Amino acid sequence: RTDVAASRRNERSTTAMATTVVTTMGTCRKPLRCQGRSGRERRCRSGAMDRQAVEEAVEGMKWDADGLVCAIAQHVDTGAVLMQAFTDRAGLAETLETGLATFYSRSRQERWCKGETSGNFIKVNSVHVDCDKDSVIYLGVPIGPACHTGAETCYFNLLDKQGMKVKEGGVQKASSTTFQLEETIQERKRKAAEQNGGKPSWTAKLLADPKLACKKVREEADELCRTWEEQEGQQRAVSEMADLLYHAMTLLAIQGVQMEEVNAELRRRFGVSGVEEKATRSK
Repeated sequence: RTDVAASRRNERSTTAMATTVVTTMGTCRKPLRCQGRSGRERRCRSGAMDRQAVEEAVEGMKWDADGLVCAIAQHVDTGAVLMQAFTDRAGLAETLETGLATFYSRSRQERWCKGETSGNFIKVNSVHVDCDKDSVIYLGVPIGPACHTGAETCYFNLLDKQGMKVKEGGVQKASSTTFQLEETIQERKRKAAEQNGGKPSWTAKLLADPKLACKKVREEADELCRTWEEQEGQQRAVSEMADLLYHAMTLLAIQGVQMEEVNAELRRRFGVSGVEEKATRSK
């Protein structure tokens, strides 16, 4: 167990060294204006970088022969990779100045702000640079679908050794473990509404009986606490936490709440004292 823990710490340390945070959109000092290809001006949003900081960040990049770097947009609350394109110096600068994901179209040979014509903007919370400084990640929140097809993300085709697959009745999103679980719970919810007879799954039973779901959440929370109280070990704690998360997410599904909303609320609390945050809640 000690060796595994040490390995995980090394992996986290390596990841931290390989990724440089360019900005978390600090305080804007000047009322910058950014000219889009449509001719509309977009005023620098509150919280953007000042011009000198923008210039230093842009000049620190390793631009290719065409003056471009790869730009990936990722959802800050779900972790979903939304899209991949390229950006130039002006596009990166505009992203840092306005807080809106801006790219460079190689086919049109011009800069474009995502959502400029469709309204499906991506509000950027932070910009991250890879270890070679030749690609960036725009970490933010999409306003509407990210893909031109109308899908939430451009990555909805699953490729395996059998070939390309698209999930029947929808899209196969590239999701993290937690969000794959949420999709499974939602699928059970849809099937339960359509099912006539037959033996329901455990998830379907919970969805049909909110009192049972509440009971299981309380039970699993108690079992998680007992892993510490009775010194049952780390693996037992992991197992009980997985049980608690599953049952809690099922209870959220009953109430129509998504994990994306939970993560957004957690993000809102970053940098806020827990005592102060609790005091602001309505009774």
